[in-house]
Formats: sequence, structure tokens, C-alpha cells
Amino acid sequence: MVETQGYGCEEHKVTTDDGYILSLQRIPKGISGKAATNPPVLLQHGLLMDGNTWLLNPTDESLAFILADDGYDVWIANTRGTKYSQGHTSLSPQDPEYWEWSWDELVDFDLPATFKYVHDQTGQKLHYVGHSLGTLIAFAAISENKLLDMLRSAALLSPIAYLGQIKSPLAISASQNFIAEVRELIFLPF
Repeated sequence: MVETQGYGCEEHKVTTDDGYILSLQRIPKGISGKAATNPPVLLQHGLLMDGNTWLLNPTDESLAFILADDGYDVWIANTRGTKYSQGHTSLSPQDPEYWEWSWDELVDFDLPATFKYVHDQTGQKLHYVGHSLGTLIAFAAISENKLLDMLRSAALLSPIAYLGQIKSPLAISASQNFIAEVRELIFLPF
């Protein structure tokens, strides 16, 4: 999606301590082709999404492109289980064990591995933007004093805590149908 808009994109892989292989996309320069001069920014997607969420709008309305054009080194994260991060050192997405994880593992493994990788690649502390799930895992990691030595700032958008309080029948139905579709697409065992 990045290159179709005229931007360069690098693919990076990060392996977590529990064996999940995560995909990161890097936009190292803006549309002008001028290399980033500002610190790295890590964009973390929300619940039931992937990194494409930061790229769906026109370039002048998509945070990833806006930041790249403003001279930031943009990194787009994809948590385990998304279509871009289905690798593992020994498991397949068809294995039930592959899916035996919770948000705690995103806090304990995915976010630290991603932060460390971006920090090691750039040699700089990073800005972090989290949406929904990305906010939740950042709050948890920060509350445990993880990542603070690599963090420059954080913008935490639309935090989630509980999904059980949703009252709208339409929202409940949509989420159940969406989850069923996602399970089918990624072969999640029922």
C-alpha cells in the first residue's frame, strides 16, 4: 500500500522471545525522497486491525504519510496473528497452540521486541502512537516500567479495556460477524 502512493517502503521482520515473527513496514522518507531527519515514530494498530489502518486514507489524511512527509522515520507495527505477522519459529497458524496467547503476550513479547528492533536500527528513542489495542498494550508496558528507556513520547488514542459493555445490537452483531469472518480467513480453530 505504501509504494502505490509513491513512497518507499522497507519490510522488516522481528522475532519475539516466544517465537512469533512480526512484520514491520518502514517509511524512511517522505514523498520528496528526502531522508528522515526527525526521530523514529512507531505506529501500533488497534484491535482486529493491522498496520494498514495507518494507510487507508488519502496521503494527506493518513498519519503515516503525513509524518513521513514531515521528516519522521515511520515504522508501522503488525501484532502477532494479523495477516502480516503470521510467522512463528515452530508453529503454524493452523496449530491451535499458535493462538494460545492474550494481550499479556503482546505486552511481554511483541511490544518490547518491536521497540528494541526500531531502537537498535535507528539508535534513537522513539515516539509511539497507539490506537485502541495499541494504547492498551502501551499503558500496560509503561505501567510495568518496560520500554521507558527507549521511549521519547507517546500519543495514546481510544484506549480499550472492556468489550462486554457494548449495548448496541448492531455493534454486537457486527463484531460477532467480523470475528467469525476473521477466524475463517486465518483458519482460527473454533
